[in-house]
Amino acid sequence: MDLALYDPHVGYYARAAQRSGRAGDFFTSVDVGPVFGELLELQIAEMAAILAAPLESQIESPIPNPESRVDLIESGAGNGRLAADILRAARRRDPALYERLRLHLVEASPTARAAQSSTLGEVGERLVYSSATLPDRFEGVLIANELLDALPVHQVVMREDGVHEVCVGLAPASSEAHTDEAFVTVEGAPSTPALQQYLERIGVTLAVGWRAEINLRAVEWIRDAARRLVRGFIVLIDYGHEARHLYSASHADGTLTTFTRHTTADPEMESYPFSAPPWLRRIGEQDITSHVDFTSIRAAAEGEGLQTLLFLDQTYFVMGMLNSNLSNLSNPSNPSNPSNPSNLSNLSNPSPLPSLGLRTLLMPGGLGSTHKVLIFGKGVGTPALRGGSFGGRVT
Repeated sequence: MDLALYDPHVGYYARAAQRSGRAGDFFTSVDVGPVFGELLELQIAEMAAILAAPLESQIESPIPNPESRVDLIESGAGNGRLAADILRAARRRDPALYERLRLHLVEASPTARAAQSSTLGEVGERLVYSSATLPDRFEGVLIANELLDALPVHQVVMREDGVHEVCVGLAPASSEAHTDEAFVTVEGAPSTPALQQYLERIGVTLAVGWRAEINLRAVEWIRDAARRLVRGFIVLIDYGHEARHLYSASHADGTLTTFTRHTTADPEMESYPFSAPPWLRRIGEQDITSHVDFTSIRAAAEGEGLQTLLFLDQTYFVMGMLNSNLSNLSNPSNPSNPSNPSNLSNLSNPSPLPSLGLRTLLMPGGLGSTHKVLIFGKGVGTPALRGGSFGGRVT
């Protein structure tokens, strides 16, 4: 999975600046237009105001510093579309905040990084860092939108004698595999004791025959990010479940799947495992993904000193941001004011139906309920964030 997605020569993500959208293989919240970035900018503005307040330990400096620098980091930034939408909204709505932001884009694909300057355009002046790795230390807001689901996973299957790991092997010449299949799956002993320890840590016992994905890389990522964060927030947006739902009968075939031209393959095929599963075909030509275990992500983050501030469906997060924005509609300079010509995305459309982009972000059964928003804080207390102002739940 790591090679198929990120190898610099054949990797799916490494060889293109953008893979999502109508012309791509899948659809993300960024693809509905600038509205998603504009909503996130509202939340970032509130977070920046919190960060401008002095630390509790700085009793000798009780005056907030509204000019303090705010690092805005996006991990898995691609060609920078989301960051560009956020920055353009900040420049239009809150020039003072815009001047405080220092943009850091983290992206593994050299091709995507090369396209960032063009994507950012005039707001590229805020870019101070573009690399494949997170900055060593930062104070501000880190956003990862649909990053964790694309990190390489281990797949396991429970057999009568215990947990087996699903590995990749060469298809023997005498096999019944299709002629275009060079690889097949091979079951063996777990490659690391961390796999069994992971299941034990979350209290999961797989039934015989169940398949499951274990994302050790995602746990490592949140731990590393938490250690690098000096003070601020981490915002994760992704699809997945709590462990008790992810590792259950409803996902007994696992969630490892592919996306090609907006079509997903079933994780379990009728002929599998006697033939190669979808994710072993067309290697480097299709997306490979699995659902996120938010229970393990939250436990790892809290183990590194982060505090969980919000965990809810994207639907409720969006409604919370809209709800907080409605109170400022009378302000003529507010881009959400219907009379303001810069209201490109129509965030607070006074008509009964919201814009198409908003409906897409809110839609139950679609992006609204499949995607979750998980926000952590460090050194900021437990503020009641705008994103949670409408309440919410996790489906």
